[in-house]
Amino acid sequence: MEKTHEERGYNGWINYETWAVSLWLDNDQGSYLYWREEVARHRREAPKSSSVRRGIVTEEQEARCSLANQLKEEVTEDSPLQGASLYVDLLGAALSEVDWLEIVDHWLSE
Repeated sequence: MEKTHEERGYNGWINYETWAVSLWLDNDQGSYLYWREEVARHRREAPKSSSVRRGIVTEEQEARCSLANQLKEEVTEDSPLQGASLYVDLLGAALSEVDWLEIVDHWLSE
């Protein structure tokens, strides 16, 4: 049985890591505006996808997955920590816990 919003891991999100990424992205005006533009762009481009045209996925599924992939890639690559260190490893571990689809689902529901 799926947990209710109140029963989920951290402030209604699956875990702290997902909540923290969402909070930082949504609370910075530039980031907020950028990602809302990306949501709109992915929705516009989804119908052009070969997977959508062949009926493998819906437009919403295509927009959801492509946006989540972009989000994960950009957040991960934007790390100020580079090289090999304890802190790089810990940041990588934290980012591996983020549920990128949950963040995107939140944006797509707005």
